[in-house]
Amino acid sequence: MFYRYIRRPLFLVLIAFALLVVSIAPRALFAKEQNPAAAASLPEPSPSPTPRNREELPQDSDEVVKVETNLTNIFFTAADKYKRFVGDLKAEDIRILEDGRPQEIFTFQTDVDLPLSIAILIDTSASEERTLPEEKAAAQVFLGEVLRQSKDEAAVVSFTGETTLEQGFTGSTERLRRAIDRVEFVPPSGYIGGGVVVNGTPPISGTNQSIAGSTAIWDAIWATSEELISESAEHSRRAIILLTDGDDTSSQMKMHDAIERAQKADALIYAIGIGDRYSFNINDGALRKITEQTGGRAYFPKNERDLRDAFAQIQRDLREQYLVAYSPSNKTRDGSYRRIEIQIVNPALKQQNLKLNYRSGYFAKSNNPEPTTRKRSQDK
Repeated sequence: MFYRYIRRPLFLVLIAFALLVVSIAPRALFAKEQNPAAAASLPEPSPSPTPRNREELPQDSDEVVKVETNLTNIFFTAADKYKRFVGDLKAEDIRILEDGRPQEIFTFQTDVDLPLSIAILIDTSASEERTLPEEKAAAQVFLGEVLRQSKDEAAVVSFTGETTLEQGFTGSTERLRRAIDRVEFVPPSGYIGGGVVVNGTPPISGTNQSIAGSTAIWDAIWATSEELISESAEHSRRAIILLTDGDDTSSQMKMHDAIERAQKADALIYAIGIGDRYSFNINDGALRKITEQTGGRAYFPKNERDLRDAFAQIQRDLREQYLVAYSPSNKTRDGSYRRIEIQIVNPALKQQNLKLNYRSGYFAKSNNPEPTTRKRSQDK
């Protein structure tokens, strides 16, 4: 060891010096914190005044600080007559009404870069037999382009008379691709193709309706909103992309149930009305209604190119949105439905007849939250 080469007298001096430093250092530290003389020399502090209750403070007092947390967030897009996105609106260009009453805007943002939570719902009933391969391919391309690694997520759901979760929320485009690959057309009993069912096949009812290729669109939207979308990442931009002909034949839920549940989950619904137009009709009225009520859009592609263009437009919509937040003047927490209207007030912009796209309303928070058990409509 190196200390063997140090002379003994010098070694003893070093040891003594080290002990002296160790003994002084702690005393100096505590003296700095607990010096009675220093404490005695300080003036005695005045007693703290008794704090006043909040109601004793004057209304115009600087001591009153209110922090607003009960904000309602509304996303919207603006497009001109050529359906081009308008991205230069300002807060003073618009007015927001809730149940007909003007509201004070707290936040107005453009280029909102929130994480995305997207559920792809694919109709696999008989009406989709001819178009399903193109739908699957376009959906795979869309997810590959729109999802950002470690930020966005998507899920895949297929449905006929029943709803099947093919893949829960994930950011893996490879898992999503495989899930979409697994989605297959479900023919009804006796089906021979092209919308033709062989006569004489036994009637199918009850839980076997799904085998018959029936379509429960509203059930699929309700279940996705209740059990999937509502459990997605918090503070994400939630959207359902629905690929179907819009012809519901077997849902236990009604359309308004599906719309209400999507609204409560803060989910936009984008519908792509597609199917075999030669043998089945596209219910464009139903698809337009559910999208308008939730703030999405409906598309009706006539060919594969139109289908890809629809997905591209959805991608732009999700990325090019405005966010407006306001504090509702109606503070009642009763769970009631509040109708929303956004108006252009800038005279120059009014002349451009801009199309604003946003959800028609929302459900206020309630002091008595709903039970989590599933509720079904009794009227058909």
